[in-house]
This record gives sequence, structure tokens and C-alpha cells, in this order.
Amino acid sequence: MTDTQTMPSAEGITLAFRHTPGSGPAVVFLPGYMSDMAGSKATAIFEHCRAQGRECLLLDYSGCGESDGDFADGTLGIWRDEVLLLIANQIDSEQVIIVGSSMGGWLMLLVALELGNRLAGLVGIASAPDFSEWGFDEAQKVQLRAGETIFEDSDYDYDPMPTHGKFWHDAEKRKLLDGPIPVTCPVRLLHGQEDKDVPPEISLRLATAIASEDVQVTLVKGGDHRLSRESDVALLLRTVDGTRSI
Repeated sequence: MTDTQTMPSAEGITLAFRHTPGSGPAVVFLPGYMSDMAGSKATAIFEHCRAQGRECLLLDYSGCGESDGDFADGTLGIWRDEVLLLIANQIDSEQVIIVGSSMGGWLMLLVALELGNRLAGLVGIASAPDFSEWGFDEAQKVQLRAGETIFEDSDYDYDPMPTHGKFWHDAEKRKLLDGPIPVTCPVRLLHGQEDKDVPPEISLRLATAIASEDVQVTLVKGGDHRLSRESDVALLLRTVDGTRSI
């Protein structure tokens, strides 16, 4: 793996990233909630792109992974701006493919809306736009509206998993599923049929909300939220490879 590099955010927070140069469109991977660029899907994409001589960027949002900052201060708006800053300063290719996993699938849409002509395509993995709406019950929303932090049991490395009021309030301003989402590039959405965290119906709703006429949804039989089985990762890499012709 290429050594981690750093650059300051607009707020002066040190952001960690890994970059391999090469041909385009460049691939930018956006991890999920409380995840980072050391995850299996991110690493697989990076090594695959590097072997092909294709430009790729991995990154950690502020408060996550190797980046500085406090996770409790993070919001979709802040992380979107960090991604855009890194793309502007580190990506040489004229065009960019954004790959987003779970919350990263929401963030990829927010980034896409700001990229203009540089946006060449999107690949979502269990994309979770608007989870501030459908991901919490009303009792939890009452707490979040009051600015409180809620904690939930998690099957992942972070247990219990926190959601901070600041994040939730910002997320509520950035919901997209009611559409239309003015993205016209090709979009590929992968979703496990056994996903217990993000219902597969969310990817179907997203496909409807996106304005592009070139949207494909692939439902993976037996796939869970992670989509990290060997066959799942192989599917992801084939999908990313397909973006060369987009």
C-alpha cells in the first residue's frame, strides 16, 4: 500500500489520504459511517487500480481513521467539503468516478452535485442516502432533535455506535430521495439482498430519484451490508473496471 500522505483541511485539520497516479477516469473511494480507508473494499480497489495504472484516491474524513479531529464534530457537509478539497488538490485526471459505501453512498451524491464536468460516474455500495430519516425511530429522533447523542448496538468494530445530534441535524438538511437528484452521469448501484442495515429498497428508490437515464441496480443474492465476500469484491472490481468505458 502506498504510504499515507496528509494535507490540511480548510479548518486546519490534518486529513490523511492515499493516492496512486495513473490514467483516468480517477477512482475516489468514500468509506461508510465510522469507517476508513483501511477497509477491505477500499484496499481492494486501491490495489486493483494501482496494478492497472489507474489513478485512485482513498481518504479518511476528519475524526476518522488516520485523520485528525473529533468524530463528534463531523457532519456530511464538512466531510463533503473535505472530499472536494482533496479531489481538487490531489487528482490529476480530468474526470472522476466516485465510489461510495453505505453513508459514503450518500456522501458521493453530495460530492457529485458539486463536481460539475469532472464527474464521470458513480458506483454505490449499499448506498444509504437519507438514513437520518428512515434509520431511526421517533423516540431516537426526539433525542437527536434535542442535540443529544444516541448509542446503538453494532455488529461492527464500533459498539455501541454513536450518532451525534450535530450530525443528524446537518443530515436532515441534505436528504435527496424525494428527488429529482440532478445527476446525469452513469450510475451503478450494488446492494446485498440480505442487508440488515440498509434495506435494498433504498437503492431502488435512489435509482428512481436520480435524473440520469443510465442507472443500473444489481441486487446480490445472499449479500449482507458489508458486501465483502470474495465474490462481492470481485463484482465491485468488475463494476469499477466497467467505468473505464463510461
